[in-house]
Parts: sequence; structure tokens; C-alpha cells
Amino acid sequence: METVVDSGRRGGRRWRLTSMQVLCALLVLAILGQDLLREAVAVPVLQTAATVFVAICVQALPFLVLGVLLSGAIAAFVPARALRRVLPRRDSAAVGVAGVSGVVLAGCECASVPVARRLIGQGVAPAAALAFLLAAPAVNPVVLVSTAVAFPGEPAMVAARFAGSLATALIMGWLWLRWGKLDWIAERALRRMPDTAGRDRWRVFAETARADLVDAGGFLVLGGLVAAAFGVVIPADWFSSLGEQIVLGVLVMAVLAVVLSLCSEADAFVAASLSALPLLPRLVFLVVGPAIDAKLFALQAGTFGRAFAMRFAPVTFVVATACAVVSGLVFLGGVR
Repeated sequence: METVVDSGRRGGRRWRLTSMQVLCALLVLAILGQDLLREAVAVPVLQTAATVFVAICVQALPFLVLGVLLSGAIAAFVPARALRRVLPRRDSAAVGVAGVSGVVLAGCECASVPVARRLIGQGVAPAAALAFLLAAPAVNPVVLVSTAVAFPGEPAMVAARFAGSLATALIMGWLWLRWGKLDWIAERALRRMPDTAGRDRWRVFAETARADLVDAGGFLVLGGLVAAAFGVVIPADWFSSLGEQIVLGVLVMAVLAVVLSLCSEADAFVAASLSALPLLPRLVFLVVGPAIDAKLFALQAGTFGRAFAMRFAPVTFVVATACAVVSGLVFLGGVR
């Protein structure tokens, strides 16, 4: 994005201050004032928070980059009509195939919304497109590997996240198939979309990857800051008491997932940093976040209409929370 600075015209051209120039200016100021910054963060609490923040970002960044690269590749080189051809004609079976296809077609939450929109525009049943929307950012290999790295020695967390997220996508698809109405989806989302085959595929790849990285990177930084603040501001015994009240812990982490709106390729590292909580509430955080959060609600409302989002989002929240709890009880061996 570019910010126009109204500073008059020089030589007939308006001077524009871009975000890159702002970033460079901040870096220069940080270098010049590094002694002052060092003194400002000399407080032990701030040093601890900075360590947690940097650790989360450094661990998550490679998976975030890989995720947006795969998302860009899918947008550029995998046309929606190719996905439509592999879906069964029967809608209930198409929901299952669309949900499972998320295992091999990686994409962040932001990218899955326009892909689902294009699938509907290409004639795919809305139930199958919505199942793909929920599965693609939650059960793809990048997310599963990042979860395994964030929770070393806990392979059950990977299995539980996969099962809970896939169950959420399939159940929501079948629920829509049973009770959903096309009237709830905005007419613009049902309109046939033009094919992008004529566009430069490498340019589409670069633009998609760059946009996803900027969006997801910002949310990663926000999540890292919040996790670091939790680690130093909120007393450890508060988390311990929250862990003892497992129902409250599950609800708090589910709401936190909606509010933080983290990218699915990086949320496992934020969840892992909240080590004072049991695994079950943290699993709920990992299953609910990719299914429905604040940014997803806004994207769904803008893409499919407010009437759709107001019905789809609350049901998704309840289904994702329930699937996460059941999956945790099965794969984690109970509340721990």
C-alpha cells in the first residue's frame, strides 16, 4: 500500500511516501539509536518478552514462507476447473473428496476464500467448496509439519489437529448440504467467474505469494507480541488455574483463536509457547483458528455476503470447538 503525502508538487509530480520507504527510515533510525534502544530494553522483563517474540517468529517464518509459496503456486498453476473435474457428481461424496484434497493443496486461510469462490463460480457444489475452504488451510502438509516441529515429542498433537480440522471441514460441508440455502450466498459469489488462463502465471504466482506473505506476516508478528506479553505480564499461576478449569480454558483458547487471527502455518508456535496450559485447550486453539477468526469472517462477509457469514461463522465456531475436544479426548488420551 502507498500513502500519499500532500506536500505539493515538485516538477509537476506528486511525491509519494511508500511503505518500503517508511520501513527503511525506521531501520535507519533503529541503527542510529541502537544505544538508546539497548538501554530501553535492558529491563529483564522486556528482555524475556523479546526473546520469546524472536523465538516464535524465527521458528515460524520458514513454514510461513513455504505456505505462501505453495498458495501462490496453486493460484497460478492449478485452475479451478481441474479441481472440479476430480470431484464426484454426488454432492455428499464431493464434500468428502474436497475435504481430503486439502491434504495435498496447501493454502492459507486468506487464499482459501477466493479459491472457494472460484470453485463455486466454476459450478462446484457450494457444500464441497466450503469443505475445501475449511480443510485447505488446516490439514495441509506445511501445517502438519509445523505442528510437529512446534510440539516435539507429541506426535498425538499432529494427529489430533488433523482429525479435528478434517472433521470440522466435512461436518460443515454436510451440514450445508442438508440445511444450507443458496439465498444466503450473495449473487455476486454465484456468478460465473472468468478464467485467468490468459494471464502471466508467474506474475499471478508472485502477486499471490507477496500478498499472502504481507497479510500473514503481520498477523504472525501480532501473535508473537501477544504470546510474549502473555509470558511476562500474566502470572504463571493464572494459566495454571485456567488449566485446572478445563472448560473455561477451552472456551478462552477458542475465543483467543478468533481474536488473534493467526496464519495456520505459524499458529502452532504461538500455541506451543503457552506451555502452562494443558494440551487440550491449545489443540482447540489450533483447530478453531484456521476454521474461523476475525479476518476470515470479514473475508467471508465480503466474498459471500453478510447473510452467509452471520450464519456460517457461528456454526463453524461451535463445530470446530466440539471436533477439537472430541479429537483431543481420543488422540491425547483425555485432558492433559
